[in-house]
Amino acid sequence: MRRIIYIHEQKNWPNFRWNAEALIPVLSKVRNLQGLLTGRMEALGINLRNEALLETLSQDVLKTSEIEGEILDREQVRSSLARRLGMEIVGLIESDRNVDGVVEMMLDATQRYDQKLTKDRLFGWHAALFPTGWSGMYKIRVGNWREDTGGPMQVVSGAMGKEKVHFEAPSSDLLSLEMEKFISWVNKASSDDLVIKSGIAHLWFLTIHPFEDGNGRIARAITDFFLSKSEMTKQRFYSMSAQIRIERKDYYALLEKTQKGNLDITEWLSWFLNCLHNALKSSEEILEKVLFKHSFWKENNEKGINERQKKILNKMLDGFTGKLNSSKWAKINKVSKDTAIRDIQDLIKKNILVQDASGGRSTTYSLK
Repeated sequence: MRRIIYIHEQKNWPNFRWNAEALIPVLSKVRNLQGLLTGRMEALGINLRNEALLETLSQDVLKTSEIEGEILDREQVRSSLARRLGMEIVGLIESDRNVDGVVEMMLDATQRYDQKLTKDRLFGWHAALFPTGWSGMYKIRVGNWREDTGGPMQVVSGAMGKEKVHFEAPSSDLLSLEMEKFISWVNKASSDDLVIKSGIAHLWFLTIHPFEDGNGRIARAITDFFLSKSEMTKQRFYSMSAQIRIERKDYYALLEKTQKGNLDITEWLSWFLNCLHNALKSSEEILEKVLFKHSFWKENNEKGINERQKKILNKMLDGFTGKLNSSKWAKINKVSKDTAIRDIQDLIKKNILVQDASGGRSTTYSLK
């Protein structure tokens, strides 16, 4: 059986080529939406912009981890982000180190887009992702390039004994030189559109696969680094990671196809730009959510709502997991069930909550 020649083994690697003319239509749409979104958000005022920023970054952190099968606590993510951005929000909670690590990486990528990407900066991101030096049950090499002591770095799926190899990365003894070329290209000024450059960087970094784990999350952070640079703003109002999560099947399929192909990456860049276009269109949902929350409090803020009630209502407005009942209310607010029931009944009288159709022990409540 003929051995697969991966893209990094091609003679002219990493001199990518693409059909710029074929990409102009979707690149123009992306650039237009970026400008429109920035204009809309600037018109909202600082408080609503901050809320939209918090919501977007929360999605970015949650979804970039979810792509890798890691489910983070949404409230911890919001709290970690709010603290680091200096935002005052109700009900901040403590966050785990693994949550803080992803948050720190994403903020460094987007808030310091005007700073050079360096080897040490990438090592810092990697160390932040794995603060204990472990990935699940496995001890990994943290804050340094991988070493292929256990064999070549491969992306594999399938049950043991029936594994399918999707990709094999460059040998670890090539990593220093490969990453030196990549980092030099990232920091070098060029005539290429920065949005195009973000798509190239994403593919290039994943192909080198320089770390034992965390390559996908760091690749998406580098993507956001370039997108922030392309807009020259620290504020993010759309989530590329959330859209990649939605289109994950196509993402992996095209990534594998490209890594087994030649150096013409037009198809990859076309998919990447269309995914970005969809992410920008999805920002409308974030905006609607922020505006709904704003109008909700504008309407109900003068109704004598206590701090416990505000805490729960904000959780519901921000995406409460599951259904609300009196037991959850009592647990979150650390009060008795009787106090929880009184709080809930008060909000029902004030026309803010409504009891769901199911009753008895399963009584739950929703925003009216």
